[in-house]
Amino acid sequence: MNPRYAKAMLLLCLFATNTSAYSARLPLPSVWQQGNLTVKGKVKDINGNPLPGVTVLVKDTKRGTTTDVQGNYTIANVSKDVVLVFQYIGFDPQEVKPEGKGTVNVVMKENQKSLDEYVVVGYGTQKKVTKTGAVSSVKGAELQQSPNVNISNSLVGRIPGVIAVNNSGEPGYDGSRLFIRGRSTLGNSAPLVVIDGFPRDGFERMNPNDIESVSILKDAAAAIYGSRAANGVILVTTKRGKGGKPTLSYGFNQSFVTPTRLPEMADAPTYARVVNEILKYGGDKPKYTEDEIKKFGDGSDPWLYPNTNWYDAAIKKISLQNRHDLSLTGGTDKMSYFVSLGSLFQDGIYKNSATNYKQQNVRANLDATVNENIRLRFDLAGRLENRNFPPRSAGSIFRSLMRGRPTENAIWPNGLPGPDIEYGDNPVVTGTNAIGYQNDKNYVINTNMSAVVNIPWVQGLFVDGSFAYDQSFRFNKYFIKPWTLYTLDNTDPSAHKLNAGSRGVSAPEMNENFETYRQTTFNFKVNYVRSFGKHNINAFAAFEQSELRGDLFGANRRYFISDKLDQLSLGADKEKSNSGSATEFARRNYFGRISYNYKETYLFDYNMRYDGSQNFPKGRRMGLFPGASAGWVISNENFWKNNIHKLDYFKIRAAYGQMGNDQIDPFQYLSTYGFSSGGVMFGGDLNKGIYQLRSPNQAITWEVANNYDVGIEAKLLGDKLAFEGDYFYTKRSNILVSRSLSMPGYTGMTLPQENIGRVENKGFELVLSHKNDIKKFHYEVIGTMTHAKNKILFWDETPGVPAWQQSTGMQIGAPLYYRAIGIYKDAEQVKNTPHVDGARPGDIIFEDVNDDKIINDLDRVRIDRTENPTWIFGLTVTAKYKNFDFTMLWQGATGASQYLRTESGLIGNFPMAFVQDRWTEQNTDASWPRAYDRDREYWVNRQNTFWFWNTNYVRLKTLDFGYNIPERVCKRVGLQNLRVYVSGQNLLTIDKVKIFDPEAPSGSGQYYPQTKIYNVGLNVTF
Repeated sequence: MNPRYAKAMLLLCLFATNTSAYSARLPLPSVWQQGNLTVKGKVKDINGNPLPGVTVLVKDTKRGTTTDVQGNYTIANVSKDVVLVFQYIGFDPQEVKPEGKGTVNVVMKENQKSLDEYVVVGYGTQKKVTKTGAVSSVKGAELQQSPNVNISNSLVGRIPGVIAVNNSGEPGYDGSRLFIRGRSTLGNSAPLVVIDGFPRDGFERMNPNDIESVSILKDAAAAIYGSRAANGVILVTTKRGKGGKPTLSYGFNQSFVTPTRLPEMADAPTYARVVNEILKYGGDKPKYTEDEIKKFGDGSDPWLYPNTNWYDAAIKKISLQNRHDLSLTGGTDKMSYFVSLGSLFQDGIYKNSATNYKQQNVRANLDATVNENIRLRFDLAGRLENRNFPPRSAGSIFRSLMRGRPTENAIWPNGLPGPDIEYGDNPVVTGTNAIGYQNDKNYVINTNMSAVVNIPWVQGLFVDGSFAYDQSFRFNKYFIKPWTLYTLDNTDPSAHKLNAGSRGVSAPEMNENFETYRQTTFNFKVNYVRSFGKHNINAFAAFEQSELRGDLFGANRRYFISDKLDQLSLGADKEKSNSGSATEFARRNYFGRISYNYKETYLFDYNMRYDGSQNFPKGRRMGLFPGASAGWVISNENFWKNNIHKLDYFKIRAAYGQMGNDQIDPFQYLSTYGFSSGGVMFGGDLNKGIYQLRSPNQAITWEVANNYDVGIEAKLLGDKLAFEGDYFYTKRSNILVSRSLSMPGYTGMTLPQENIGRVENKGFELVLSHKNDIKKFHYEVIGTMTHAKNKILFWDETPGVPAWQQSTGMQIGAPLYYRAIGIYKDAEQVKNTPHVDGARPGDIIFEDVNDDKIINDLDRVRIDRTENPTWIFGLTVTAKYKNFDFTMLWQGATGASQYLRTESGLIGNFPMAFVQDRWTEQNTDASWPRAYDRDREYWVNRQNTFWFWNTNYVRLKTLDFGYNIPERVCKRVGLQNLRVYVSGQNLLTIDKVKIFDPEAPSGSGQYYPQTKIYNVGLNVTF
């Protein structure tokens, strides 16, 4: 349902019965009545909805009346120069002069402060004072303060309960993985995203200037979404027209982007000495003499003895990013509109970068009032996502950067590219279009139409229906061609002669893929909103159905005669191929909610959804998902008002909900088959063989989440100090896992997944806010804290493993490592300590966990830390003074660790921190082990806690400083408002990792880094 319609109906019911009419107490003298008027008319909101219960007063008197249920009013015997005052709770008051007219119709606008008192919930809105569930929200205006082009990177720290991990800053794929109150399942933990009432993809790529608000449903409030709600729900509401004269707004910002952190790699002299040490440990002769090492350092011969910084050779100091936004809003009492256009560009960090992301978006949200009882809404949103990359992945490029030996040239002194690391990979070249391109275009269209029809003969009853049609087209073109690199001719190195060589593929290759998805969704609701004295009821029952269809086609050709002919039809017929597939999905559900409150003091909500999904077999496709919550506003009680004066508002609430998670591989209840790569010859033809992919599970069903929540809300000293806290507990059962660990490998059996897993997740959230005005200085401080930690209660374990190695009782994804307890200083310490065969001074010491004096696999321990933080903190400070405004967001995360070990040795370079204080015979008290070659040493090839980094961090996430040009200056040039600002993202990071960004993905550090953004911009309103 349209949130504005819900607001209007709710306001109608809450206040219409509580507003008393003003009437004249004494008859007017007859002389006063001469020439007087009888004024009548109708009062509506900006969407054309009649407003009953509006108070109409004669200014400076007590004479007046109220509008009836249709918004009509009549006031008699008023003078021709009278001023009428229209007042209605939640709307801005208006003063109107009839100027002799007998009919005066009024359109009232909702008060922004009143709008802030509402929060969007599933299929409607709710007053914050009457909400009983754990629902948090953030305004779109706050998201706009961040210069991120990806909305998912702007939520963490602002909304309690949101845990985010950002593993990459690569344009087009720079989003955060979002968890609502952490992970509660062994499977898919992604929350459901609902945009303007419909589950949809594309939240990350929405234009923040189009967003009115984002709400997070975290407990029983999410149960209204049934089998898709177990991981929480993100509700996005876009802006709508506000009525009045047309207002044109334009925004522009220019950003300067740089990596948050790149590793400082060892220089050539250091690396040369490390190489010599590695060779010595292996019994080989040194590769470099002291004279050669000196030449690497003094730069006397850059051709033969370079000192190459591969990151400097391939990565720009600054990359550019910009955004343009244009919007138009306005309307009349019959029609309102919000229309926007947007464009953004995000460049990659490589020099001559082939990587960039472009996006254009359009939105049109229209609201129309046909008559007193019929209102319509039509929304259209379109988006073109254009991703461009080189044929080599970011992981491949950064692998080469990490491995690039500083003793070799990335670029020769004459400007030609140097030799490859391997397989043609020289990142100076592979990050550019010199090796081809990959162009990925995604066209997205979202539409929805809805109608609200009041039932005039039943007060408070209305119906609404919505239909959404979403379509996407994605075209991916991948073209790779040979490229040229140069090696030094060794016959006479001093001559500096270079030999050109073709690298990469032997001939151009092309892949093209086209996929399209279309989804239709419709729902129908019957709503009832009514107040009976102090009893307030808001209820609805609904039906919804959705269908999705997808088609995919792909083709490949090789051996193009020229790399200038990049069209699929021009490739050779030899080894060409094509493929195709399709997917279908359907859902059907019935759901409803009833909300009741008495005097906005005793509160109760009940949700229920009867949900069906095709992921499960007939007879098991439908499930019932209830959710109930209650609250008590104790501060409304007389005993509180009479005895507790400084605590102005206090509410306690509790909720229970049962939700599902059906995000699993489909058709597991069927036997599925695939074609083998080989086949059987019949005559002269090869016929592909067919084989069974998996055994069916007819008992498969959805995961079940039982969610419990207890919360309190309080306000002190008026609105100056506010507090909200929640404790939550979730027990997830029926999680799909297989019994593969307990099944002996010699059986050769592949078992189907079963609903046997169980996980619990518990924690708490806190929000503390303070705001105040000191003369013309206004400030607000908001602190958020979220703690969520899960524990596996049951899943399949390998029989007989020691208790300290079991994952049951630990977090999801808790790793199994040897515990590193130091570095061997000398041979005597090795001799006197249980050790791995072949251990030597400078190696990492493993703990003998079971105290059997032997180091083996039984000494590995389960570490109860993962890459996902268990604590999230946020601190937002905003201030306004005259025309200046300031916003600062600090965000922190603790409880996470990440396994990071570089692929270093003779194969490639080391981070300087790894070798600067390494163990040597002269430095036995080192903080780092001796030089090593890739994974040749036991303490490198056996995962251990030495490489398990504590990734706790604090970031200056967002900083925004703006200035509004004085109003008098704006009016002189025909503007309503002009704001200029500077802002930034990820400007400062405090952590213990230092070498990589603390949100780096696990592995060897070969990833596209997170980004730091410096931004300038302006917003102008005409």
